[in-house]
Amino acid sequence: MKRLLKFLALAILCVLVVACDEDNKTSGNADFDFSAQHGGETLNIVAGSEIEVLEPIIEEYAKKNRQTINIAYQGSLTTMQLLQSGEVDYDAAWTASSMWLNMGDTHNLLKYTESISMSPVVFGIRQSLAEQLGFTDGDVSIAEILAAIEQKKLTFAMTSATQSNSGATAYLSFLTALSGKENLTSEDLANQQLIDKITKLLSGVSRSSGSSNWLVTLFLNGNYDAMVNYETLIIQTNKQLIEQGKEPLYVVYPTDGVAMSDAPLAYVDHQNEKKEKAFLAFQEYLLSDEAQEKIQETGRRTAYNTVTQNNNQVFNPDWGIDTSKILNTVRLPEAKVLEEALIAYQTAFKKPALTYYLLDYSGSMAGEGEEQLEEALSYVMQSDKASKNLLQGTSRDITHVIKFESNVGMPLSASGASTELEELYQQITTYSAGGGTSMNAAVLSALEHIKNNTDELAEHTPMIVILSDGRANDEHLKDEVANQYQALNIDIPIFSIQFGDADDDYLQELAKLSNGRVFDGRSDLVSAFQSVRGYN
Repeated sequence: MKRLLKFLALAILCVLVVACDEDNKTSGNADFDFSAQHGGETLNIVAGSEIEVLEPIIEEYAKKNRQTINIAYQGSLTTMQLLQSGEVDYDAAWTASSMWLNMGDTHNLLKYTESISMSPVVFGIRQSLAEQLGFTDGDVSIAEILAAIEQKKLTFAMTSATQSNSGATAYLSFLTALSGKENLTSEDLANQQLIDKITKLLSGVSRSSGSSNWLVTLFLNGNYDAMVNYETLIIQTNKQLIEQGKEPLYVVYPTDGVAMSDAPLAYVDHQNEKKEKAFLAFQEYLLSDEAQEKIQETGRRTAYNTVTQNNNQVFNPDWGIDTSKILNTVRLPEAKVLEEALIAYQTAFKKPALTYYLLDYSGSMAGEGEEQLEEALSYVMQSDKASKNLLQGTSRDITHVIKFESNVGMPLSASGASTELEELYQQITTYSAGGGTSMNAAVLSALEHIKNNTDELAEHTPMIVILSDGRANDEHLKDEVANQYQALNIDIPIFSIQFGDADDDYLQELAKLSNGRVFDGRSDLVSAFQSVRGYN
């Protein structure tokens, strides 16, 4: 079993989550995402991003008890991989689900594991659409949701099953429900009927994300039917939707399978009595009645999956939320089946990707820049590297590459995830850097290509990815880029990976225009590039 878990760690690696090397901050040199510095013994915690909502509670505790608590956020899958490495420079791990701690703790580093709060992974569907679909009238099964997708009545946003706990556990609950069995097996994953059902269900994914929290941001800024996310994040989304004068989401708990996040907090044993004492005091507070009341105010249920009367108003029944409902929580599969399911998701089941890579080969990229860029591309274009890191695409993927410097090259294309893609990569390695940075002209070229090939959009998840270390020399085309993008009226995110002296302000403008995102690749271009893959 341990050999299997080590293999799974290699298969998933840090590529499956948000930039492992960028996020794995150590006690000695950490720039933490959250820091409550009030003296006393320091606790450095690695946690899932869903814990962010608890920061005010943690700050209040640290201040009152003169404690220093630092938190670095990263995906639960990354934390599992970190634990499996045996080199954990944190004092505690706080993941979204116990599954990742159980599978990760192959070196028996963890002690005092306790679930802090509960939140089911649910469908949040626009209320009017939920009513039209009849989902507000009673129980709803995954089969009924699948039927709505097949009838083109429903699409939904969801995090990647290979980057986020909410996506992974939702996907596993879909598989389990559609299999009609309590325990998912390897044989089930090879069953053609199940393959057809899960492929059709995932064809309803309108946008993907590498982060549950960012999925909320995406939903609030876009125009989507529904999303799959934690109940607590649906509650937080609804509060913001109502503030914006928009209709809320209606929560649907599939009757044949719901995944549960139990937010376990565990101590990493480094044989330090002072830290152990500080950890136990912090954990004891989080499980106290006082803290559990405050946690419920954020939309998370107690550690015992209950809600006290004082907090009933947070879990608004008008939004379909029913805390008294007995949920049919799925039993997650054993490690071998989990590994197979994740590989199947990445290579066969998920909606295929349509990706435009815009590659900066301007003069400033000469030498190290172009070497880094080509190294990063090798992780998705060379089958041996892609398969080791579970970054391989599906046989239906479509990839376009547009090189730019002073001039913009013609789009080069490849279908599938093996031979053609490797041949395209070999062409890229023949490029030489030199000239200016016609970034806007490259974006316009991609938009024109999309306009002339809209048939590719029907069954694919599209995105544009800019890799650049400079500033556009063709700023006079900025307005035309915005106008052409809006004229397309198609939801295509523009992601950017910046390195060197890349123009962060303009890349952020493109991200805002398209509901995209900017990744900083200056410290580790390869990891940043890998992170992007979670978004299509």
